[in-house]
Amino acid sequence: MSRNRAIISAILVAAGALVYGISPVDIIPELLTGPLGLIDDLAVFGTAGLAIYKLLTGRDATKRGESPQQN
Repeated sequence: MSRNRAIISAILVAAGALVYGISPVDIIPELLTGPLGLIDDLAVFGTAGLAIYKLLTGRDATKRGESPQQN
């Protein structure tokens, strides 16, 4: 994946996570479960952070023994 495409993908992942965190529609709603309802939000943010890290560092390509593409 080219560097520009990785950056755009990382921005889209971050935007999607923020939209999910702000939206009133949740898997576990906070209004019904209180602080326990924040677990799904934290899971989405943590997964998004990991995905962004992998996109921007190219960790997935180096893990397979390949060199990341430099474009």
